[in-house]
Amino acid sequence: MEWEDAAPDERVGVLNMTTATPTRTTHVLLVGGPECDSDLQRWLDAHTRVSHVKTLEDAIEALRSETFDLVISQPSELLPTPSIPLTRPAATILDNVSHGVCVVRANGDVEWANAKMMTLSEELRDRVRELCLQAVRASQEDEAGRSMVARRTVVTVGAESFEVITTPILDRHHRLTQIAAIVDPLTDRAPADEREAAVERAGCELLSIDSKHFSRLEPQERLALLEQKVLRCTQDVLHFDTFEIRMLDAETNKLDLVMCQGMPADGPTSELFALLAGNGVCGYVAVSGRSHLCTDVRKDSRYLPGLAEARSSLTVPLWLNERVVGVANFESLRLAAFNEQDQHLAEHFGRFVAMSLHSMELMASERCAAVAQLGRSALEEIGGPLNDILTDADALVDAIDDEGLRERLRVMAKNAGRVRDTLKDLTAAKPCLIGARTAATRRVDPLLEGRRVLLADDEEVLRDTVRDVLTGYGCCVCTAADGATAIELIGQQAFDLVLSDIKMPVKNGYEVFAAAKQANACTPVILTTGFGYDPNHTIIRARREGLAAVLFKPFKVDQLLSEIRTALNASAT
Repeated sequence: MEWEDAAPDERVGVLNMTTATPTRTTHVLLVGGPECDSDLQRWLDAHTRVSHVKTLEDAIEALRSETFDLVISQPSELLPTPSIPLTRPAATILDNVSHGVCVVRANGDVEWANAKMMTLSEELRDRVRELCLQAVRASQEDEAGRSMVARRTVVTVGAESFEVITTPILDRHHRLTQIAAIVDPLTDRAPADEREAAVERAGCELLSIDSKHFSRLEPQERLALLEQKVLRCTQDVLHFDTFEIRMLDAETNKLDLVMCQGMPADGPTSELFALLAGNGVCGYVAVSGRSHLCTDVRKDSRYLPGLAEARSSLTVPLWLNERVVGVANFESLRLAAFNEQDQHLAEHFGRFVAMSLHSMELMASERCAAVAQLGRSALEEIGGPLNDILTDADALVDAIDDEGLRERLRVMAKNAGRVRDTLKDLTAAKPCLIGARTAATRRVDPLLEGRRVLLADDEEVLRDTVRDVLTGYGCCVCTAADGATAIELIGQQAFDLVLSDIKMPVKNGYEVFAAAKQANACTPVILTTGFGYDPNHTIIRARREGLAAVLFKPFKVDQLLSEIRTALNASAT
């Protein structure tokens, strides 16, 4: 459908406030929630007869029952929703606002456009349609738009700039059917109160994570989803070319890079610490807890190169319960791209980011705690009966002469013992390897026998447990309690496989991975992690460079052995 075919059939008049004088007989419909302009409402109450409704549904009902001379609303109130069909009263409202409004199908056809949209230039309308198609593609990559909300984009056509708001319209099955778009002419900056409200909405979106959907994702998928939300929300409010978020590791004082857009992940700023000097603006902000606004990076002695050709930056601390847990850094190719209002908004939004990342870590910790509690509850219920079964089986084996029955009893007792031991593994305070007790009784695997394996992990219990399991299968295992020791061992001898934790003291898992690949590009590397985010984008970078697999704690012995066998077979071919 072309733009010319998209206009509604009917037109209704609207009060011209520049030529008409409102009176007490003028009937005004004011649409808006709690954030509705109170000064405007007081003025209207004094000079006109006002009916105030909060939602579009209420506005439609009011228009069906009464006649109004004027409808006033914020643009965001007029976004169609899955539950509101575009009825004739709704079309009447949308056709008489000062913003361009349209509905675009998923294939790019324009289904409907209001009168204002039809007066905009053809170039601008085509840009709007392309943004709608981009929103369609983004929603398709994000589970059919389940986490998608309105996206704001600044579009410049000639000498004019416009803010385009695109929102996916979903059916009751959460399938995308259409995209709604609003086009608003821009002044230099949106009013401060509107931007403040946008930050509040963005922060609420950041914290409103669908727990069911979120819990089904692997940790790096959770981070990717959160990163999408942070990028979209910050672009709604701040005008930047790239950003990065770093979380402070309380043990090492290192600022781990957990998400970024446009920054060189392995560039000169890849390793920073919370120190006043020598660690750039991020290190200074993390220590001082004070934001740093840099209007010209070339004149700032603290600035370390991040975005190529960057001209200005804004760095704010991430506060959680009155302590700094990280920093957010925004950069722009323009001089003086950020001001004090941007700083205030970024600081406010930074608290939402800190809470979101903290929630992710809590979910990872709660997962381990839940597994342990489940194991304890199960062991309390069936531990006694399992012990009775084992005792009775031993007694019956001695009392039965039939060797076939005796063997069957031994197998039953062995299986009962495996159930009991697995439950004991689950009751550990930090269960990392499940099924280790029964693995020691298995036979040597020809594929694993004699293989030299380097195992790097700063958790002694996991290190010892995995070593015992692999040794039981015939592997020759060397262990390291930190990344630096692991890298030193890689330089001294050859290994058939490297198994390394991601988050370790001194050197991290990515650095161990890189050292192993530099020593021998064919050496398979498996990384393990128990954290909710991926520090320094380790998994993302390593996967691009040939990572064999990632194991998320707690993992099973069978899962560990399966990944090791797959990695060894792949390296052999």
